[in-house]
Amino acid sequence: MSYIKTYIHFVWSTKNRFPFLDNKELRQKVWYHIKENATEKGIFVDFVNGYSNHCHCLVSLGADQTIQKTMQLIKGESSFWINKNKLCLDKFEWQDEYFAVSVSESMLDKVRNYIKNQEQHHAKQTFEEEYEEFMIKYNFPKE
Repeated sequence: MSYIKTYIHFVWSTKNRFPFLDNKELRQKVWYHIKENATEKGIFVDFVNGYSNHCHCLVSLGADQTIQKTMQLIKGESSFWINKNKLCLDKFEWQDEYFAVSVSESMLDKVRNYIKNQEQHHAKQTFEEEYEEFMIKYNFPKE
């Protein structure tokens, strides 16, 4: 029997980084739904949280799961669910793009804590500032 443990930290934003998820109660409802729906689809979401315009999700991929398919299932279904339940005044959409990076087992607690503390983190730094800092730190090309 194969033993596979591949953790991926996903981050994605709302369309045009619009703050659709503008209150804590709404965010918690969405994060809970993402985790519950992922479980139904056989996706193990270790931790999920975010802020008004983005989501962080720590996922342990199974042997037959790809990054692309996992994102398609999580983002597509949650967007559909948010709109079906009229949780936002305007039509809700996630941005097409996303960020995905592997996480070593030794860093899991650090990543979980980072995801857990999104509310406090973004009281000090916007998602845009964090994104820009990340792009510079890892020498990614500008958009």
